[in-house]
Amino acid sequence: MMYSVQQVGAEMIIGVKMQTAIEASTVLFSETRFLPSQRQSNVFNKFKDHKGNFDESLISNAQALLILYEAAQIRVRGEETLEEALKFSTTQINSPIHRKFRAQRAMIKGIGNSIFFSGLCAISRLGARKFISIYQEDEPHNEIILNFSISNIITIKIVKILPLDVIVRRWWKALDIENKLPFARDRLVKCYFWALTIYFEPQYAIGRKVQTKIIAMLTTVDDIFDVYGTLDELTPFVDAIESWVFSVIDQLPTYMQHCYKALFDLYVKIEEELGKIEKSYLLHYVIEETKRLARSCFQEAKWVYSGCTPTLEEYLKVGKITSTYILLSAAVFAGTGELASKEAFEWITSDPLILQALEIICRLMNDMVGIGFEQKISAVECYMNQNKGATKEEAFAELEELVTDAWKDINEECLHPIVVPAPKTLLLEIIDNYARVTHLVYRYMDNSRSLKST
Repeated sequence: MMYSVQQVGAEMIIGVKMQTAIEASTVLFSETRFLPSQRQSNVFNKFKDHKGNFDESLISNAQALLILYEAAQIRVRGEETLEEALKFSTTQINSPIHRKFRAQRAMIKGIGNSIFFSGLCAISRLGARKFISIYQEDEPHNEIILNFSISNIITIKIVKILPLDVIVRRWWKALDIENKLPFARDRLVKCYFWALTIYFEPQYAIGRKVQTKIIAMLTTVDDIFDVYGTLDELTPFVDAIESWVFSVIDQLPTYMQHCYKALFDLYVKIEEELGKIEKSYLLHYVIEETKRLARSCFQEAKWVYSGCTPTLEEYLKVGKITSTYILLSAAVFAGTGELASKEAFEWITSDPLILQALEIICRLMNDMVGIGFEQKISAVECYMNQNKGATKEEAFAELEELVTDAWKDINEECLHPIVVPAPKTLLLEIIDNYARVTHLVYRYMDNSRSLKST
């Protein structure tokens, strides 16, 4: 659905030219994968030889390999044909392609780009920007389409960055986090980037601002639990959040009072905004998820202080919650205005399979990137403790497999979105975009912890 329309469709618009049957079949598969017809992966069997292997004639077709690689990203559990397609295309893409296809400069760049930035995990606007660069080098190309695409990207940059500079920065500066909580990370620009990738459309401008503020505040809360707060200090902090009564603020240490007040005031403002459309009751779901987050962060802190390492299963029950994605999904949907519904919030907070998959992706990728940087329990440590003698590399391999399976679950849920309430398409797109930005940030942009938000 989201993948086929935004990614494959965009690539076709900017000039991918189909030359062979497998290219046509693969693009058709990707375009119709999430439609009611649900095109099946056995369409690729006709491109195998008598031994059941993909035909070696495909090896010389760089474009076919690229499109096949992209199509394999939208597989679900049990689709062996697509698993074979991924293995085959990956093997060939990682071969010395610059020697084999030196005449196809733009296509070679496209293959390298796809390895780094596969369509399933790419954010549509960033993906489009990547392929514009490729299309510029492809001959012949349509100058009108190229110029329009470049102008569109420039306009988006101007329109979306101004609200951050004028409104959100003013709010953040007024909180004086830098001086009142000097241990806390200042990640405002990164938080805005995160919000922008969830919904970039103009009608969600207010939602982006709210989302940026919530992510920034949750990052500060996370730093209190993970970096600065002692167990004795964290106990009343959790109690305060559980009570959600402002008068308990005097029971907290001074630095926690600043955080609690900022978080409380932010939620009051959100409630006021929702009240303008007679939906202030929806904030209840956000508050309840905030309480659940605090309890889970406290459990992680208790594991650290006690020196106890839980099993991977025990850890993930808590770690999925501290990924913050149920909370953030509820918060981001509150920013959709009239589209927000009680049914949608109840579905989000019921922790459906697609959101569990999103939580797994975030938690595990965050933990793998954060190993050696964070002083907290991680999935890597839990796996190695549970499987005595396992190396860090073996732990990473196992966790990567769990991430891959989670992506398959997201694809499966998008194929059969029967229980998703209205507006179904927007809900699934929000979740899908969260998964994409998580993959992008933790896989390629967070080696220095520069974009961590959990």
